[in-house]
Amino acid sequence: MSMAGRLILLAVAWATLSAQQEPILVPAVSQSRIEVRQGFTGARLLLYGAVIDPSATGRAGDYDIVVVLKGPTEPVRIREKERIVGIWANAGSSDFRSAPAFFAVASSRPVGEIVDERTAAIYELGTDFIQLSPSGQIDPEEQARFAQGLVELRRRQGLYQENPRGVSIAEKVLYQARIDLPSNVTTGRYTAETFAIARGRVLASATARIEVVKAGLEGQVVSAAQRWSFLYGLGAIALSLGMGWLAGRLFARA
Repeated sequence: MSMAGRLILLAVAWATLSAQQEPILVPAVSQSRIEVRQGFTGARLLLYGAVIDPSATGRAGDYDIVVVLKGPTEPVRIREKERIVGIWANAGSSDFRSAPAFFAVASSRPVGEIVDERTAAIYELGTDFIQLSPSGQIDPEEQARFAQGLVELRRRQGLYQENPRGVSIAEKVLYQARIDLPSNVTTGRYTAETFAIARGRVLASATARIEVVKAGLEGQVVSAAQRWSFLYGLGAIALSLGMGWLAGRLFARA
């Protein structure tokens, strides 16, 4: 659907929901499906929508907007290296059951100026508040150190982002934010959750979904591996054996 069509839907929603008294968010995204092909260099998502406040006591301009885009969760093991007798070796590790593969926050102003830390932690309004779900027994201070290391690593990879001025609000009603997905983004289902916040309280929230999928030859290979996993495994083994045999013959002739 074109952007003009989505804006028409926003106007229709305004008329339909005007009888309600609570603020309502109507979100939309520029792309609900992103295809990762060979040579993929990343994508820029436009997340936009409207804040509808039918009550006579509020104005949409009084709201701050925070958008949180999260990728699929995955188990992660973080290892810590230590220099022992001049050699870097693994000194410790920590496991996390459900770390998001991608996490980005965009807001109309710094989150610390919008809500307190408790509210930010409840709604995960920042990379410092990601709920990583650690597993196993570990000292809380050490656990926090490993969690900080994971966040810092993914920040450097472009997978965890924060933009404290990344949301613009127009006409006290419409908002928009742009979030960049890097080329190393993980495929899967992404959720874009938008929050309307006033006086330190979250008054409304809404969620949009985005699918990041492999396309082209890469997508066909992934689809075949999932559909015919047994045959795919046999083929991979046969290919490896064939390549090994061919390499052996070539070296024998040399």
